[in-house]
Amino acid sequence: MRIEQLQAFLAIAETGSFQSAARRCGITQSTVSRQIRGLEDDLGMPLFHRTAQAKLTIGGERLLPRARRICQEWKQATNEIADLLEGRQPELCVAGIQSVCSHFLPPIITQFCQRYPQVQLRVTALGSDRSLKVLRDGLVDIAIVMHNPMLTNSQEMAVTPLYEDYVEVLMAADHPLANYSPAPWSEIARYPHVVFKDGYGMQRLVQSQVPETELKMALELNTLDAFRGVVRQGKMIALLPQSALAESRRDPGLAVRSTAAPVLTRQVVMVTTQDRLRLPPVRQFCDMVQRLAEESFSQLSDLPSLMALS
Repeated sequence: MRIEQLQAFLAIAETGSFQSAARRCGITQSTVSRQIRGLEDDLGMPLFHRTAQAKLTIGGERLLPRARRICQEWKQATNEIADLLEGRQPELCVAGIQSVCSHFLPPIITQFCQRYPQVQLRVTALGSDRSLKVLRDGLVDIAIVMHNPMLTNSQEMAVTPLYEDYVEVLMAADHPLANYSPAPWSEIARYPHVVFKDGYGMQRLVQSQVPETELKMALELNTLDAFRGVVRQGKMIALLPQSALAESRRDPGLAVRSTAAPVLTRQVVMVTTQDRLRLPPVRQFCDMVQRLAEESFSQLSDLPSLMALS
């Protein structure tokens, strides 16, 4: 059974003749007859009395209301998909790590909202693993995260590298660790750490590149403001990317130190799915993100200053 057969059946039922149905459907009368014969063969009984006016049989009467519902649903589905392909979607949802949402995305959000005023843009700050999970679950359209090939290694995923970011240590200005430059990993491991909620990407980065260092995870927070407030008060420290430390460098109550070797870097990538890239708002947002990353990095002479701007 095909949708064209049901559409021909409805046209005959509503017009009363095969000839009128052919005109409505924009096909020949012989094609209509062939479609109805095929439908009757599938169902095992005739649907019309072949008289001067095509009248429904008892089987046709039973089929009619269901055929109407099926064709209505089909029309609505095709209209909704056409709207998607033409850029008419109600919202676009983005999940990203905190530093990206706070420092990198604001100018893109403004540009996108001006270009697509009919699309409601929703941006949520989440950890990398959580962002990728909600992307896989279909709850967001785009995730901007720390690169983790284990979570993006599938054909459906479209991964775009954006930039690399040094990792440094944030502490109170009078913290004992502020006496070091750079800070040794043996000293970094001595103090309790503040981490992002669901911030497993940074933990994996440390474990993979400094396996002998075991960090003391003492507190989970959601925002950079909360990080600065807690770290400013006492002995807790935080490993953060340079792109998240621009404001902290200007705060007299805080200190930022690079780490001794190995110096950690994280790669930030944009992830979506291949099918979503066909949707104009998603493709446009991704293009804006990639363009801003390329422009920001090409204008700067070294990575540290570039990360401070991004």
